[in-house]
Amino acid sequence: MFMSSVFTQIVRGEIPSHRVAEDEHFLAFLDIQPIRPGHTLVIPKEEVDHFFDMDDRLLSRALLFAKPIGRAIQAVTGADRVGAVVAGFDVPHAHLHLIPADTMADLDFSRAKRASHNELARMAEQLRKVLVDY
Repeated sequence: MFMSSVFTQIVRGEIPSHRVAEDEHFLAFLDIQPIRPGHTLVIPKEEVDHFFDMDDRLLSRALLFAKPIGRAIQAVTGADRVGAVVAGFDVPHAHLHLIPADTMADLDFSRAKRASHNELARMAEQLRKVLVDY
């Protein structure tokens, strides 16, 4: 049986997060251990363990939801690209990592470091301000 994950608790507001965007199906929030500042997670609000177990409609909506967030991350961070990574090992809840990157080395999860509340709050605010343009 699938157990509620920390991400479900974030969706419900039981655990605080630095939210970037939200709609009826998805939530985007900053990773508390970013590889680089701006590293954002996009999750379905529905509890689905594996990313590719989402039904086709939800899966396609995930990328459409992520698109303006990726653009905002690139604009705020000045990164050359925004990598989109589906790994799914840390939390048993489907999630897409959006990571600002200038090289492939910027997608190395071993480089992740805990960010401070203030760093995350500032980044979330910057991303939300830019998102209105997308």
